[in-house]
Amino acid sequence: MTTSFASHLLGWKRLDKSPALVANTADTNSEPSKALAAAILEHLDIAPVVHRTNPKELGPALEHAVSRDLADTLSRLAPARAWQVDHRELVTSFSQYAHLARLSQLLRQHPELRAELGRDYLIKPDVTVGIEESPDPEDKHSFLHAAVSCKWTIRSDRVQNIRHEFLQMIRHRRGRLPHLVTVTAEPMPSRIAAIARGTGEVDAVYHIAFDSLTAAVDAVGSSQQKDDWQECVEQRRVLPYEELAATLAGW
Repeated sequence: MTTSFASHLLGWKRLDKSPALVANTADTNSEPSKALAAAILEHLDIAPVVHRTNPKELGPALEHAVSRDLADTLSRLAPARAWQVDHRELVTSFSQYAHLARLSQLLRQHPELRAELGRDYLIKPDVTVGIEESPDPEDKHSFLHAAVSCKWTIRSDRVQNIRHEFLQMIRHRRGRLPHLVTVTAEPMPSRIAAIARGTGEVDAVYHIAFDSLTAAVDAVGSSQQKDDWQECVEQRRVLPYEELAATLAGW
Protein backbone atom coordinates (compact mmCIF):
# COMPACT_ATOMS: atom_id res chain seq x y z
CA MET A 1 0.00 0.00 0.00
CA THR A 2 1.09 3.55 -0.70
CA THR A 3 -0.80 6.47 0.75
CA SER A 4 -2.40 9.02 -1.53
CA PHE A 5 -0.02 11.83 -0.64
CA ALA A 6 3.20 9.79 -0.88
CA SER A 7 3.77 10.56 -4.56
CA HIS A 8 3.58 14.29 -3.80
CA LEU A 9 6.33 14.02 -1.19
CA LEU A 10 8.60 11.22 -2.39
CA GLY A 11 10.98 12.11 -5.19
CA TRP A 12 14.55 12.75 -6.24
CA LYS A 13 17.06 15.39 -5.22
CA ARG A 14 20.40 16.45 -6.62
CA LEU A 15 23.51 16.18 -4.51
CA ASP A 16 25.42 19.42 -4.00
CA LYS A 17 27.94 20.12 -6.77
CA SER A 18 27.13 16.82 -8.44
CA PRO A 19 24.91 15.69 -11.32
CA ALA A 20 23.97 12.56 -9.36
CA LEU A 21 20.40 12.14 -8.16
CA VAL A 22 19.37 10.42 -4.94
CA ALA A 23 15.97 9.71 -3.43
CA ASN A 24 14.85 12.39 -1.00
CA THR A 25 14.47 9.86 1.82
CA ALA A 26 18.06 8.62 1.51
CA ASP A 27 20.89 9.20 3.94
CA THR A 28 23.49 10.41 1.44
CA ASN A 29 26.27 9.02 3.63
CA SER A 30 24.87 5.49 3.48
CA GLU A 31 25.00 3.34 0.36
CA PRO A 32 22.36 0.87 1.66
CA SER A 33 20.03 3.79 2.41
CA LYS A 34 20.49 5.23 -1.07
CA ALA A 35 19.90 1.86 -2.71
CA LEU A 36 16.71 1.12 -0.75
CA ALA A 37 15.34 4.64 -1.19
CA ALA A 38 15.96 4.50 -4.95
CA ALA A 39 14.30 1.09 -5.18
CA ILE A 40 11.19 2.50 -3.46
CA LEU A 41 10.92 5.24 -6.07
CA GLU A 42 11.47 2.77 -8.88
CA HIS A 43 8.68 0.56 -7.53
CA LEU A 44 6.42 3.64 -7.49
CA ASP A 45 7.43 4.50 -11.08
CA ILE A 46 8.72 7.92 -10.03
CA ALA A 47 11.06 8.97 -12.82
CA PRO A 48 14.60 10.15 -11.84
CA VAL A 49 13.87 13.84 -12.38
CA VAL A 50 13.95 16.67 -9.86
CA HIS A 51 10.49 18.23 -9.77
CA ARG A 52 10.05 21.78 -8.57
CA THR A 53 6.76 20.78 -6.96
CA ASN A 54 8.47 18.52 -4.41
CA PRO A 55 8.53 20.33 -1.04
CA LYS A 56 11.90 21.48 0.24
CA GLU A 57 10.98 21.10 3.92
CA LEU A 58 9.92 17.48 3.93
CA GLY A 59 9.39 17.05 7.67
CA PRO A 60 6.77 19.81 7.97
CA ALA A 61 5.25 18.72 4.65
CA LEU A 62 4.70 15.22 6.04
CA GLU A 63 3.13 16.64 9.21
CA HIS A 64 0.66 18.76 7.24
CA ALA A 65 -0.14 15.92 4.83
CA VAL A 66 -0.91 13.51 7.68
CA SER A 67 -2.99 16.14 9.45
CA ARG A 68 -5.08 16.87 6.36
CA ASP A 69 -5.45 13.20 5.46
CA LEU A 70 -6.58 12.11 8.92
CA ALA A 71 -9.05 14.98 9.20
CA ASP A 72 -10.63 14.00 5.89
CA THR A 73 -10.54 10.22 6.31
CA LEU A 74 -11.76 10.09 9.90
CA SER A 75 -14.73 12.32 9.11
CA ARG A 76 -15.71 9.87 6.35
CA LEU A 77 -15.07 6.67 8.31
CA ALA A 78 -16.80 7.75 11.52
CA PRO A 79 -18.93 10.85 10.83
CA ALA A 80 -20.87 10.47 14.08
CA ARG A 81 -17.77 11.40 16.08
CA ALA A 82 -16.76 15.04 16.46
CA TRP A 83 -13.15 14.69 15.29
CA GLN A 84 -10.64 17.43 16.01
CA VAL A 85 -7.39 16.99 14.07
CA ASP A 86 -4.73 19.64 14.70
CA HIS A 87 -1.11 20.36 13.90
CA ARG A 88 1.23 21.12 16.81
CA GLU A 89 -1.46 21.48 19.47
CA LEU A 90 -0.28 21.47 23.09
CA VAL A 91 -1.37 18.38 25.01
CA THR A 92 -2.62 20.67 27.79
CA SER A 93 -5.58 21.46 25.50
CA PHE A 94 -6.93 17.95 26.15
CA SER A 95 -8.70 16.45 29.14
CA GLN A 96 -5.99 13.93 30.11
CA TYR A 97 -3.35 16.69 30.32
CA ALA A 98 -5.29 19.83 31.24
CA HIS A 99 -3.89 19.66 34.78
CA LEU A 100 -0.42 20.33 33.34
CA ALA A 101 -1.55 23.81 32.32
CA ARG A 102 -2.14 24.58 35.98
CA LEU A 103 1.31 23.23 36.79
CA SER A 104 2.80 25.44 34.09
CA GLN A 105 1.07 28.48 35.59
CA LEU A 106 2.48 27.59 38.99
CA LEU A 107 5.99 27.39 37.56
CA ARG A 108 5.59 30.83 36.00
CA GLN A 109 4.67 32.19 39.40
CA HIS A 110 7.54 30.35 41.11
CA PRO A 111 10.51 30.20 38.72
CA GLU A 112 12.68 28.58 41.37
CA LEU A 113 10.70 25.36 40.89
CA ARG A 114 11.57 25.04 37.20
CA ALA A 115 14.97 23.48 37.86
CA GLU A 116 13.31 20.78 39.98
CA LEU A 117 10.26 20.03 37.83
CA GLY A 118 11.39 21.05 34.33
CA ARG A 119 9.01 21.85 31.48
CA ASP A 120 9.42 18.86 29.16
CA TYR A 121 5.81 17.84 29.80
CA LEU A 122 4.59 20.77 27.64
CA ILE A 123 4.51 18.64 24.51
CA LYS A 124 3.24 19.64 21.07
CA PRO A 125 2.80 16.43 19.06
CA ASP A 126 3.17 16.85 15.31
CA VAL A 127 -0.47 15.83 14.85
CA THR A 128 -3.16 15.41 17.49
CA VAL A 129 -6.46 13.64 17.02
CA GLY A 130 -9.05 14.75 19.53
CA ILE A 131 -12.68 13.90 20.13
CA GLU A 132 -14.70 16.88 21.28
CA GLU A 133 -16.68 14.94 23.87
CA SER A 134 -14.75 14.13 27.04
CA PRO A 135 -15.65 11.02 29.09
CA ASP A 136 -16.19 13.41 32.02
CA PRO A 137 -19.36 15.45 31.28
CA GLU A 138 -18.08 18.27 33.49
CA ASP A 139 -14.79 18.51 31.58
CA LYS A 140 -15.00 21.03 28.73
CA HIS A 141 -11.72 19.91 27.16
CA SER A 142 -11.52 17.64 24.14
CA PHE A 143 -10.33 14.10 24.69
CA LEU A 144 -6.95 13.23 23.15
CA HIS A 145 -7.57 10.10 21.10
CA ALA A 146 -4.16 9.92 19.39
CA ALA A 147 -0.80 11.65 19.15
CA VAL A 148 1.15 11.19 15.92
CA SER A 149 4.88 11.80 15.65
CA CYS A 150 5.80 12.39 11.99
CA LYS A 151 9.41 11.72 11.05
CA TRP A 152 10.37 11.93 7.38
CA THR A 153 13.43 9.84 8.15
CA ILE A 154 14.71 8.23 11.34
CA ARG A 155 18.04 8.92 12.99
CA SER A 156 19.15 8.02 16.51
CA ASP A 157 18.38 11.50 17.91
CA ARG A 158 14.86 11.39 16.45
CA VAL A 159 14.25 7.99 18.02
CA GLN A 160 15.16 9.41 21.42
CA ASN A 161 12.93 12.45 20.88
CA ILE A 162 9.93 10.25 20.05
CA ARG A 163 10.49 7.99 23.02
CA HIS A 164 11.00 10.93 25.39
CA GLU A 165 7.85 12.77 24.30
CA PHE A 166 5.66 9.68 24.43
CA LEU A 167 7.10 8.58 27.77
CA GLN A 168 6.18 11.98 29.25
CA MET A 169 2.65 11.57 27.89
CA ILE A 170 2.40 8.11 29.45
CA ARG A 171 3.63 9.35 32.83
CA HIS A 172 1.63 12.55 33.09
CA ARG A 173 -1.78 11.51 31.78
CA ARG A 174 -4.96 11.44 33.83
CA GLY A 175 -7.33 9.01 32.19
CA ARG A 176 -6.98 6.67 29.24
CA LEU A 177 -3.76 6.83 27.30
CA PRO A 178 -4.10 8.13 23.73
CA HIS A 179 -2.82 6.08 20.82
CA LEU A 180 0.87 6.94 20.42
CA VAL A 181 2.11 6.28 16.89
CA THR A 182 4.83 7.29 14.46
CA VAL A 183 4.50 7.96 10.72
CA THR A 184 7.61 7.84 8.56
CA ALA A 185 9.07 7.51 5.07
CA GLU A 186 12.40 6.05 6.30
CA PRO A 187 13.83 3.50 3.81
CA MET A 188 16.07 1.51 6.19
CA PRO A 189 14.36 -1.32 8.13
CA SER A 190 17.17 -1.30 10.71
CA ARG A 191 16.41 2.33 11.55
CA ILE A 192 12.67 1.74 11.60
CA ALA A 193 13.26 -1.17 13.97
CA ALA A 194 15.07 1.18 16.35
CA ILE A 195 11.75 2.88 17.14
CA ALA A 196 9.40 -0.03 16.36
CA ARG A 197 11.09 -2.20 18.95
CA GLY A 198 10.92 -1.15 22.56
CA THR A 199 9.00 -1.23 25.79
CA GLY A 200 5.70 0.27 24.74
CA GLU A 201 6.28 4.00 24.26
CA VAL A 202 5.12 3.63 20.65
CA ASP A 203 2.05 1.58 19.72
CA ALA A 204 3.15 1.12 16.10
CA VAL A 205 5.06 2.71 13.22
CA TYR A 206 3.11 3.48 10.04
CA HIS A 207 5.00 3.72 6.74
CA ILE A 208 3.68 5.86 3.89
CA ALA A 209 5.06 3.52 1.18
CA PHE A 210 4.79 0.15 2.92
CA ASP A 211 4.41 -2.07 -0.14
CA SER A 212 7.18 -0.29 -2.04
CA LEU A 213 9.56 -0.63 0.88
CA THR A 214 8.71 -4.33 1.09
CA ALA A 215 9.58 -4.68 -2.61
CA ALA A 216 12.78 -2.65 -2.15
CA VAL A 217 13.95 -4.81 0.75
CA ASP A 218 13.30 -7.95 -1.27
CA ALA A 219 15.19 -6.51 -4.27
CA VAL A 220 18.25 -4.82 -2.77
CA GLY A 221 18.15 -5.29 1.00
CA SER A 222 20.91 -7.07 2.90
CA SER A 223 20.13 -10.16 4.94
CA GLN A 224 20.06 -7.99 8.08
CA GLN A 225 17.65 -5.51 6.51
CA LYS A 226 15.40 -8.37 5.42
CA ASP A 227 15.46 -9.89 8.91
CA ASP A 228 14.66 -6.54 10.55
CA TRP A 229 11.78 -5.88 8.15
CA GLN A 230 10.34 -9.37 8.56
CA GLU A 231 10.51 -9.06 12.35
CA CYS A 232 8.74 -5.69 12.44
CA VAL A 233 6.06 -6.70 9.95
CA GLU A 234 5.31 -10.11 11.47
CA GLN A 235 4.98 -8.58 14.92
CA ARG A 236 2.79 -5.79 13.45
CA ARG A 237 5.17 -3.19 14.80
CA VAL A 238 5.28 -1.61 11.32
CA LEU A 239 2.04 -1.18 9.39
CA PRO A 240 0.83 0.47 6.18
CA TYR A 241 -0.13 4.10 6.76
CA GLU A 242 -3.53 3.36 5.18
CA GLU A 243 -4.49 1.35 8.27
CA LEU A 244 -4.00 4.26 10.68
CA ALA A 245 -7.30 6.10 10.18
CA ALA A 246 -9.32 2.87 10.28
CA THR A 247 -7.59 1.87 13.52
CA LEU A 248 -8.36 5.23 15.12
CA ALA A 249 -11.95 5.21 13.88
CA GLY A 250 -12.52 1.70 15.25
CA TRP A 251 -11.46 2.46 18.83
